[in-house]
Amino acid sequence: MISNREIPKHADLQPYNFAVAGHDGTLCDPEGELFIKPCVQQEIDFYEKAFKDHPAFADLMPEYLGTLVLNDASNVHDIEEQIPAAAEHMSQHFKEEAVRMAKQHAADVAAAEAAEAAKATEVQAEGKDNIRWKPNKSRKIATDKSVVLENAAYGFKRPNILDAKLGQRLWADDAPMEKRKRFDEITKLTTNGSHGFRIAGMRVYKGGENPEEWDQEGYKVYNKDHGRLVVNKDNIVDEIRKFIFNPRANIDEDLGRAVAEAFVNDLKRVEHVLASSETRMYSASLLFTFEGDGDALRAAIEQQTPTTPPAEALKKEPTPLASRVDSGIVMDSDGEIVLPSGNGVIEGDVKILQLAGDAESDDEDFASLPRIYSLKLIDFAHATWVPGQGPDENSLFGVRSLVKIFEELAK
Repeated sequence: MISNREIPKHADLQPYNFAVAGHDGTLCDPEGELFIKPCVQQEIDFYEKAFKDHPAFADLMPEYLGTLVLNDASNVHDIEEQIPAAAEHMSQHFKEEAVRMAKQHAADVAAAEAAEAAKATEVQAEGKDNIRWKPNKSRKIATDKSVVLENAAYGFKRPNILDAKLGQRLWADDAPMEKRKRFDEITKLTTNGSHGFRIAGMRVYKGGENPEEWDQEGYKVYNKDHGRLVVNKDNIVDEIRKFIFNPRANIDEDLGRAVAEAFVNDLKRVEHVLASSETRMYSASLLFTFEGDGDALRAAIEQQTPTTPPAEALKKEPTPLASRVDSGIVMDSDGEIVLPSGNGVIEGDVKILQLAGDAESDDEDFASLPRIYSLKLIDFAHATWVPGQGPDENSLFGVRSLVKIFEELAK
């Protein structure tokens, strides 16, 4: 299945540098529109089923552009055969680079598997019990399949990104006992146990107190150990506060509360859809993204919001709108942030517009506007549809905890 959205024509693929969690091997084009992620067949099946039969659920996911199966014997012709509708929009260099990276990935995985097999043989020769499962330290998936998605960070100047790993139970039914025990221990020791989610990774523009901790692009990166060893049930709200409120990046209290309120609205939509769906997802994540540069964020809000109501715009002499609105974040005529009322209606009965970053639109001018924020459900390697078994309460527990936290941040 291929989306109507075209894959970019420009492009030599490069390693994706905005990932805050997950496996190695993800790629994107230089401008960041396209995201290619190694995956297993189960994840592809979950995407296909969602976009075919569950449109409300599919709206929560990154835009799905198709799949690629590439290995050390692949060539450009394989890409053209597998995704012809998309391939015609790819440059030759784009295709060649995708094949090159696929072959490199296949070689790396083969080398890692050979090393593990040799080690297992050595352990058996020494008469020790063979370990059937161990953590994947290489962070590479043994697969020749990739899913082609929109990049959730595309369209932002300085995207702040937070990966919230959902669930108290993190292992699927087919997980070996060693994996179940290890993941249960992670749940016990982290906020997966207390809140049904943990911070798997976070990337904040000009974050933290010490600029020497910033990377070359000016980001403070919080890796998986931060979510496991530093964040706990007592400081989880303050840790997420660091993601949004940041005077060093010119994101003050008013602007931060507006961003938090916008996420509350989307989180409630996620809660509603999951409560209406029959799935089981283990170690899926919610990916929070918003413009981390306060000046760029305010500019994006101003640029995306109309200065007159649609009806007034049809008149010969349109009158100014008292409140300009965009997806849940409102600016008055003086450029001040105003939080919307609970029913989503502003003065003059002007309804809040859908988030420009996620809205489907054929309007090229609208689509080219800078994005403000995005919330996407990701990582479906251990996800399946379970008709007749009810909603996924394991994931919903984490979503509801996040709703409460962001509501607190929005006050």
